[in-house]
Amino acid sequence: MHFDKEVDARGLICPLPILRAKKALADMQSGQILKVLATDPGAPRDFAAFAKQTGNQIIEVSTQDKVFTFLMRRR
Repeated sequence: MHFDKEVDARGLICPLPILRAKKALADMQSGQILKVLATDPGAPRDFAAFAKQTGNQIIEVSTQDKVFTFLMRRR
């Protein structure tokens, strides 16, 4: 899937993946897609809560080799 910006948060633990995503989203326009790579086991829960709180939409979550990939649409 097409994405406009990517954040590599592999190896970082909460709250750093969320903070990096938040910073990236702040520089993006509404409707653009952010791809985030994370290895923190709590990332799926954290990103779900982050999306709910901010109104940004998680459009896809996948896992491969213990790396979570999130695609988020900027509100």
